[in-house]
Amino acid sequence: MLNRRYLRIKAYQSLYAYWQSEEANAARIEKELLLSIDRTFDLYVALMLTFGELRHAAELRLEERRQKRLPSPEDLSPNRRFVDGPLLEAIVTSHVLKAEATRRRVDWTGDLDIFQKLLKAISADEAIERYMHLPSVTTRDEQQFLLHVFLEHIALFDPLHDLFETRSIYWLEDLDLACALVKRTLELARTPDQVEDAMREIMTHHQEERDFVSLLYRKTIELRQEHETAIAAKASNWELDRIAVSDMILMEMALTEARTFDQIPLKVTLNEYIEIAKAYSTPKSKNFINGILDRLFIEMKERGHIRKVGRGLLEN
Repeated sequence: MLNRRYLRIKAYQSLYAYWQSEEANAARIEKELLLSIDRTFDLYVALMLTFGELRHAAELRLEERRQKRLPSPEDLSPNRRFVDGPLLEAIVTSHVLKAEATRRRVDWTGDLDIFQKLLKAISADEAIERYMHLPSVTTRDEQQFLLHVFLEHIALFDPLHDLFETRSIYWLEDLDLACALVKRTLELARTPDQVEDAMREIMTHHQEERDFVSLLYRKTIELRQEHETAIAAKASNWELDRIAVSDMILMEMALTEARTFDQIPLKVTLNEYIEIAKAYSTPKSKNFINGILDRLFIEMKERGHIRKVGRGLLEN
């Protein structure tokens, strides 16, 4: 469930590294590419585990207050709405989450102090204080509460960011994407019974995304010579060595995607690579790439090299 543009950019970066290095190994770079996708899901699992760590910190604080020498009535009978929330319980006890955390060797052992600080910051939030003192709450209320806690506190907590950076230099780069996966999980989990299915759906898409980026990477390399020749024929006023390396790679990727993935509309492919060019190539690249690809797509459709299947795709 990662953004396809993110996957295309990852593939582009790997292809650039492969073709710009004289001693590059395609298999090794592909392995690194797939590891970069896995790291995003490692971070996703780590973020999902923060809910359990936060609840643990809250339980410890409640117990400390109960054990005070002169506990107040509130200390002895505290508000447990957060720690006893059924949706939170379903997340913390999720078999899918536990299995992924074990498989990926992700945990928060030894980091209790960070979650105690996070809990303190959350406790000062007036929106959370209001939630804790509502006369009654529904599962929908708890879902929105957990979304607020995650988006406004967990995802933005600098000490967590610092810890992510010490654990992996790549994690901060992928933090926004991992946070989007957590947000999607919470949105899908409208009831406690849906938590397992929500997480399972996220993890199922993980393999699909690995397959997409791996096939795009391999086929772009395989079809390079054919696509270079086709591009050269359309760029009649340009020598191949005058075309920016980034432009060439993006056009080759777009042609490969158009021919290989028969359920992605051509308009989507064209727009995606133009958008990537805006970020990774020259100011004039988008118009150049658009002109070349538009003409090549028409020719390839006429020759039968591009075939789309599925409702709404046959005319693209």
